[in-house]
Amino acid sequence: MKTRSVPLQSDTIVKRLHKLHPKTIDLSLNRIKALLNRLGSPEQSLKTVIHVAGTNGKGSTIAFLKAILESAGLIVNCYTSPHLVKFTERILVEGKQLEEDILINLLRECETTNAKNPITFFEITTAAAFLVFSRSNADVNLIETGLGGRFDATNVFEKPALSIITPISMDHMKWLGNTLSAIAYEKAGILKPATTTIVAPQKSEVKKVIKNHGDNLGARLLLYNTHWTFDIQSDGFSLIDNKTNIKFPNPSLIGIHQITNAAAAAISAKHIPNLAITDLAIEKGLQNTKWPGRLERLVSGPLVSLLPKGWSLWLDGGHNVAAAEALAEVVKQWTDQKLYTIFGCLNTRDPYDFLSPLAQHIDQLFAVTIPGEKNSLPGTAVASAAKRVGISSFVAESVKDAITVIPNGKIGQGRVLICGSLYLVGAVLSEQQNNFPN
Repeated sequence: MKTRSVPLQSDTIVKRLHKLHPKTIDLSLNRIKALLNRLGSPEQSLKTVIHVAGTNGKGSTIAFLKAILESAGLIVNCYTSPHLVKFTERILVEGKQLEEDILINLLRECETTNAKNPITFFEITTAAAFLVFSRSNADVNLIETGLGGRFDATNVFEKPALSIITPISMDHMKWLGNTLSAIAYEKAGILKPATTTIVAPQKSEVKKVIKNHGDNLGARLLLYNTHWTFDIQSDGFSLIDNKTNIKFPNPSLIGIHQITNAAAAAISAKHIPNLAITDLAIEKGLQNTKWPGRLERLVSGPLVSLLPKGWSLWLDGGHNVAAAEALAEVVKQWTDQKLYTIFGCLNTRDPYDFLSPLAQHIDQLFAVTIPGEKNSLPGTAVASAAKRVGISSFVAESVKDAITVIPNGKIGQGRVLICGSLYLVGAVLSEQQNNFPN
């Protein structure tokens, strides 16, 4: 029998906040600054702000840093986006999601204070995060940008303790520009004078833009392959910084791209002002990091139970070409079993571009329309794109239907990978908690 959870009151408020402003994204800092001022400028009281921008790896880098800092005995607040299942995933206060009554009162306070002035959903929820953080006892505040940097609602800190720029690639071109240089310029907008910024591995034109912008501002840049680097081994990686070489084991998150994120988090931890993070804390943090939906293997639940013994079910929320390339680096090593993919994406994405790096590694693809997502690309269009890239593809009514069909008549064991969008991963995780997807 299916069960459905009763919608939370906070969910109703969140839906209402989504409708506050007619534009989905409107890049400006005026509205967020005005609301924060009316709230008493809570952002100005936050201790040890670490501001993270980039295209890929922002959330994973923050997850690694959170685990490292907590291993060092510190109390950590986190603000990330988007969420997979519940809005409370975005705002972690002292390491935990907000309780329902606290969240309701927080959102109402920000909505009342805004007094029906124009504002975007991301702006008002960012203000809510900063407000509740200001009332906490956290030692460190980890803040992830939304999609940009320069005009991102989070970019209101005059002097963060540390900034981080993760790898930058082509994404969100409608708002950030149609070239890597233009996108890099927007992301580099988080740089501040006399503030240290850890710069992860970047393409040459991106690195040039960041360096020029940083030099003009008087920012202190620690550039990958100039001021720090890392060397990957089979059992971990060596972090090389200022002529020191420290060996760390492989992180808990899977993939070479996650070693890049782990290394960026490790070097960042060593450069947070006024905090002495030990190598042991870094090692423990890297090995105990959890970040759902990022090449995550599901080990229980109704969907897993549909697969025969010896089969495995994986989720990955990467949604751009760089993420697909990173995913391909992992799945190309999965040569012991056939790979069956369940794929869905938004209509703002071209599945052909995403699937191209993966095509030679996928045995069959089942295209789905993301359940409950009005901006989902229809499964028929996904299947058509998969066929154009050379993948044997079929349309499935749902994730459950695909998982039911995939093993039929197959000899041996296999892997099932659900990928293409965080929205698809979120829908799967949500339905895992509430029985089967429709």
